[in-house]
Amino acid sequence: MENRVEKLRKERGLNQEDFAKAIRVSRQTVSSIENGKYNPSLELAFAIADFFGKSIEEIFIYKGGAEDGKKLSE
Repeated sequence: MENRVEKLRKERGLNQEDFAKAIRVSRQTVSSIENGKYNPSLELAFAIADFFGKSIEEIFIYKGGAEDGKKLSE
């Protein structure tokens, strides 16, 4: 999953440490999210979206699909 966390954080003029404090996680967690090494929990994704005043879909971009190209509803 791709995300726009780093871009949005930098637009606000925040370093990783200050952003991490604002959303109550470690700087390492912020770094891992920004680098795509960690996908946040739904609760954390909502916290990030709320912080930036955006929807989760505006920040986190899901580019995958169900296995073998099948729809999730099948």
